[in-house]
Amino acid sequence: MSVGILMLVHTALDRAEQVARHWANAGCPVVIHVDKKVPRKTYDRFVASCSDHSMIVFCKRHSCEWGMWGIVAASQSAAEMMLEQFADVHHIYLSSGSCLPLRPVQELKDYLAARPRTDFIESATTADVPWTVGGLDHERFTLRFPFSWKKRRYLFDKWVDIQRFVRFKRTIPKGIVPHMGSQWWCLTRQTLSAILQDPDREVFDKFFKRVWIPDESYFQTLARVYSSNIESRSLTLSKFDFQGKPHIFYDDHLQLLRRSDCFVARKIWPHAEKIYGGFLRSPEGAIKMSEPNPAKIDRIFAKAVERRTKGRSGLYMQSRFPNEGWENGMTFGRYSVFHGFTELFEDFEPWLARATGTRVHGHLYAPERAEFEGGQRVLNGALSDSPKLRDYNPIAFLTNLVWNTRGERQCFQVGPRDEGAPVWFICKDPNAQISVISGAWAIPLFKSNMNFADIRKEAARLQKLESDQLHALRSPYAKARVRIWSLAEFIEAPMEPLQTIIDEIGTDPTRRLAEAPKMTDLAGFGQFLQNLKNQGMHPYLMGDFPVTQAENEQKKPPRKPYLVQ
Repeated sequence: MSVGILMLVHTALDRAEQVARHWANAGCPVVIHVDKKVPRKTYDRFVASCSDHSMIVFCKRHSCEWGMWGIVAASQSAAEMMLEQFADVHHIYLSSGSCLPLRPVQELKDYLAARPRTDFIESATTADVPWTVGGLDHERFTLRFPFSWKKRRYLFDKWVDIQRFVRFKRTIPKGIVPHMGSQWWCLTRQTLSAILQDPDREVFDKFFKRVWIPDESYFQTLARVYSSNIESRSLTLSKFDFQGKPHIFYDDHLQLLRRSDCFVARKIWPHAEKIYGGFLRSPEGAIKMSEPNPAKIDRIFAKAVERRTKGRSGLYMQSRFPNEGWENGMTFGRYSVFHGFTELFEDFEPWLARATGTRVHGHLYAPERAEFEGGQRVLNGALSDSPKLRDYNPIAFLTNLVWNTRGERQCFQVGPRDEGAPVWFICKDPNAQISVISGAWAIPLFKSNMNFADIRKEAARLQKLESDQLHALRSPYAKARVRIWSLAEFIEAPMEPLQTIIDEIGTDPTRRLAEAPKMTDLAGFGQFLQNLKNQGMHPYLMGDFPVTQAENEQKKPPRKPYLVQ
């Protein structure tokens, strides 16, 4: 008794020959189908190179297109030749040119000989199939699919829409229930011959010729009719990613393949010299394995899928960018945003750097340039201070800043003038700590030498911009740690909120502030706000700021800040 191997080949013919000889040398006859799209001269050379081995033969060629009938026709032709020319074959194993035996061939022969009536074919009803990704389930049997999904995608989709619109529905032949599964099966001679010699084969073939991806349903459905004992699993290790694309095994997967204990694996990269050299060896040098169990490596593949779809925290990667919602954390690490502090305090940035030991930038989203710490023009990761480059993708600018300086907390300033700042993104980021002194934008206007009419106009504009930013920070969607003080309540007792901010940054929670930043002189600021009111502009974001001098206001009892968590 022997095992017959059917090989569907369309590329890497040198590797296909190497594997075919390995099977044949172990006493397994091999029938090879070569895709009709392979040039005739290339095909003839391939046939000639295998002609010295009597157990390697070639069947009638068909043009094979993914998802179309040609693959089934190729399998039928190869199977018919196998049944006709090799009478001692009791199991027929379907493989591809990129498949590779992982265990000594004799182990496979012994395994199947111990199960002479068992068909190994993955076969499940459409309702029970969990692996269809972005495709059709039951509709692949009830609609017609004359167009190639890969080459004529537009016609494919339009034809499906038209059939759905007119409510077209094909009749499934009597006596069969559509099943689906992996196309890589191993059937007994009795089952396979019953399928190919069925009196109703013409009816079944006609039906499946217009089924989408019939190679995953033709034998899987008909095996249920004729088999007396089906094990619904494939003996071939074939893994697919979350998009339904097959995993390709490279040389660094050598140990992983050994752990699977499977008889055959696909798809092997044609240039994986270590894998081919490691498995296509004499039985004496092979590693003894146990019962095939691909589930042993499922955990590794699950981790690979998770890494591909989720990635590392805060790092945008090719497999998930620019898919919104695929972020595994919006940014890599924690950072602090200060709104209004540089306007209220003199030299706030160097003071904060001394107090916390963090890197403190200016207004990274200032209209003129990104104000990196120390006036740097380029930061880690080749981040430029160019506003044009920054504003091309402000979110990517921020995520790159946090990623490229990982291990070091970043602090920067944001204000209403920074219209390009991704405020909504920041407020939804759990890694962000945001401290706001609302209305502080009025201080630079107060100290400016502008005409009062221009000041009034600019104040109205900045107040509107800051109001929009505060709306985002107070949104129920905000996940950042947000503290908001009005200017009036902050200057009443600045040490308490400053200490709170320093504690939240967390460099040294037990450390008390011994030095406070110098507050700018606000003498006359209350009258300035009153003048704005007198001119018809209502400055409300800075709180209840009396006309008296600000220094006297600081003697009032402190108020608790507005806190958003």
